[in-house]
Amino acid sequence: MKKLFIDIETYSERDIKTCGAYKYMECPKFEILIIGYAIDDGPVKIIDLLGDKIDLHEGLTYTDDTAEFMEAFHNPEVLLVAHNATFERLAFNRIGFDTLRERWYCTAVKAAYCGLPFSLDDISKRLNLQDKKLATGKALIKYFSCPCKATKVNGGRTRNYPEHAPEKWEMYKEYNMYDVLAEREIYYKLEKYSLPTIERYLYALDQKINDNGILVDTVLADNAIQVDTIVSEQLSDEVKQLTGVDNPNSNAQIKKWLESITGDEFDSLAKDVMDGLKEKYANNAQVSKLLTLRNQLSKTSIKKFYAMTNCAMDDNRVRGTFQFYGANRTGRWAGRLLQLQNLARNHIENIEIPRSLVREADVEALQMLYDDIPDVLSQLIRTGIIAPDGKVLSVADFSAIEARVISWLANEEWRMEVFHGDGKIYEATGAKMFNVPIKAITKGSELRQKSKISELALGYGGAVGAMRRMGGERMGLSDVEMMSLTRKWRQANPKIVELWGELEECVTCAIKYRKQIVGTPQNLVFDCDDTALTITLPSGRSLYYYKPRIVDNHIEYEGVIQTTKQWGHIETYGGKLTENVVQAIARDLLAYAMLQLDKAGFKIIMHVHDEVIAEIDKDGTEKAVYDKMVKIMSTPPEWAKDLPLNADGYLTDFYKKD
Repeated sequence: MKKLFIDIETYSERDIKTCGAYKYMECPKFEILIIGYAIDDGPVKIIDLLGDKIDLHEGLTYTDDTAEFMEAFHNPEVLLVAHNATFERLAFNRIGFDTLRERWYCTAVKAAYCGLPFSLDDISKRLNLQDKKLATGKALIKYFSCPCKATKVNGGRTRNYPEHAPEKWEMYKEYNMYDVLAEREIYYKLEKYSLPTIERYLYALDQKINDNGILVDTVLADNAIQVDTIVSEQLSDEVKQLTGVDNPNSNAQIKKWLESITGDEFDSLAKDVMDGLKEKYANNAQVSKLLTLRNQLSKTSIKKFYAMTNCAMDDNRVRGTFQFYGANRTGRWAGRLLQLQNLARNHIENIEIPRSLVREADVEALQMLYDDIPDVLSQLIRTGIIAPDGKVLSVADFSAIEARVISWLANEEWRMEVFHGDGKIYEATGAKMFNVPIKAITKGSELRQKSKISELALGYGGAVGAMRRMGGERMGLSDVEMMSLTRKWRQANPKIVELWGELEECVTCAIKYRKQIVGTPQNLVFDCDDTALTITLPSGRSLYYYKPRIVDNHIEYEGVIQTTKQWGHIETYGGKLTENVVQAIARDLLAYAMLQLDKAGFKIIMHVHDEVIAEIDKDGTEKAVYDKMVKIMSTPPEWAKDLPLNADGYLTDFYKKD
């Protein structure tokens, strides 16, 4: 298949970072300025639409290069290759040249699949392509692709054209050419690592879901911002009256006041420090009041409401909220714009009441009913996602998916029996850990709470630290108790413990001896060459660990360090490898389910972790349609036919955590 490598430069009056690519291109002034392209190994050619006044819709203005490009672009037998290909696809769609999603091949996604970063700059560094980029690129984009401020010096213009800086314009075209060269080199350098066919279908489905977008309640969002502004001013005034400080947001002023009241010194007012003060000064009314006020003021509840208003398009839908292969250790999706992967949970009963009051901006009624308005606003974020008129949201998610997958992977038989039965893993685990009848593990009981936190914290080799992160101290558990629970859980799950060790051993051997190893857990395949360690999953997809090595008997590879967001060496171990594999398999199960749902005609608008949300008709058949959705999600693929899947959910007019 011929390949058409494409990179474009564009203009819009909107800021793509705050509103996203879809709304950026919805701007009436949007246009494509430059097209750089190459066909297979041919020379890179530049089509200067702006400088040469070429109209892609008018063949009479075509140069030979333009004609060549358009012929290849419209040929369904030609593969369209771009870096962050969504941008190019949307841009050409915007100017009237629609293409099938399946024709596009994204080198950013391929790089992520191979354990590399997303951005062209970062990939170029990793693959030693850094000489292919112009360092002035960002400045050129700002000069030609964004509006400029009108000044006396520039004659009051609000946009720069080629004639205003001919040399810069020629550099911009050169910059564009280098991007085409870089993406082509990335394509060929990574070509030996094959992307499974199903991932190409998934990429197309991901694009379809992003194109569908989610409908947001802009009235709720606007008035939530208004309510927050009013309440924040009131809270700030209360802090001023309580403390006498000029600026309630000044840590220095608040610290000075706290030290004068308590007689203690504080190095900082970080969250963990403030949390510790609550207990220490529980009997000090002034300090307790301040901590409560500061906690409410520090809520970031309205950031997502701002994102809704900033990103909503003319039809009030937000598009482009999912990044395919955003987590390259597992292949899971990452959130963009609204960051749907980290929405606050809602636990207010009858949430329709505060939602209605916020929509009406009725601050007085809200304050009469609720003590913590910022917390209420935070819980209402989910409800900003709504069904259109005549539709309802059908929500279904996998039940205890990671617990099911790890049980299946390790072949922990007693757990598999639980999941083939009633699925009550917390109760069954508690009975095993504490050697009591399962009926003794009742909902809300201390034993069930201990069983639950053990299940949530200990599956991937963690111990006391993992239990602390899961809230063990807040439950009142001491380190000794947490260590005891760790031992009990491991004794109850010996095959899972064996799984951690086997994965670590298989990876170590693959790296040391550069040979393929087939593991006993569901025939996982481990392989390693000079570039990457791969773990091939039951689905056929592989996980990539770039430049692996063994250092002092520890496994290391190169990647983006989560805490610093910088590229560096990352250490891993059996428990962490287990987590990667389990979450990757869970991702593949979700991906398979979404493909089946799409095939069955469901309009998927979003997915969050292990949950899928679709818009369905509100015509009296919605319960039957929802039941069909649950059935599809509960049916495993052939490669996991003995894995006991289960899904459940609800129908709703607005999104929530049921």
